[in-house]
Amino acid sequence: MKLTTLRTAEGTRAIRVEGERYAELGAPDVGAFLAQEDWRAQAEAVTPERPLAGADLAAVVPRPGKILCVGLNYRNHILEMGRELPRYPTLFAKYPEALVGPADPIALPPESDAVDWEAELALVVGATVRRASETEAAAAIAGFSVLNDVTTRDWQYRSPMWLQGKTFEGTTPFGPYLVTADELPGGATPALELSCEVDGEQVQKANTGDLVFDPVQLVRYASTILTLRPGDVIATGTPGGVGHARKPPRYLSHGARLVTEISGLGRLENVARDE
Repeated sequence: MKLTTLRTAEGTRAIRVEGERYAELGAPDVGAFLAQEDWRAQAEAVTPERPLAGADLAAVVPRPGKILCVGLNYRNHILEMGRELPRYPTLFAKYPEALVGPADPIALPPESDAVDWEAELALVVGATVRRASETEAAAAIAGFSVLNDVTTRDWQYRSPMWLQGKTFEGTTPFGPYLVTADELPGGATPALELSCEVDGEQVQKANTGDLVFDPVQLVRYASTILTLRPGDVIATGTPGGVGHARKPPRYLSHGARLVTEISGLGRLENVARDE
């Protein structure tokens, strides 16, 4: 099934989408909905009858309790860069203020002239887990969505810590839907085609089956460090093709159209705008 968060005049609403119709789920957003133990049964019980056309979608989970991101996680990209495969995931954080909806503008902050793209598979946690076994980790994944970890490279590399370049406000599109794992080939470890375009030119293309640390492994690892809760998000990393690695480097400019797509999950279509 597909879940997402709809903006209305009265505030946001969690909805279930089926085809071109939707039904409200009685919660303000998908994160709040997933916090209910019987969320799956509740979603299955509604019948989508309202037309989806013209709907204004927010980020799937507008304010996750945690957004954990993974660096250097595509096998082919790491090897082509001449690096060894990592023994452990490289984790960093992002904050909810960075998130925007699947069709919202991406803010280009005036403090940076090196804003880059990073297409990613995002998983959304649907159950509380700590020190999860493999079985528990797989069961805790509510589903998957599309995210672009738009990054201000000049701020990222100001210091060895990446956080400041990864969480500028209004830069990270996330959506359009959470698709439950049972709908996808591979379930909790899906093998899906991922791509990114800038102004109609394909700049990234990969399959999520090439991840060094798959979603189940990431949930296991992260839940060893701290408790994961419903609505938490893990962005699983980006493949090769980012603008910073090009010669010369290429970055997003005002008016640039960024399209991020993953098979079975949908697409983000965002235009970069000077803030």
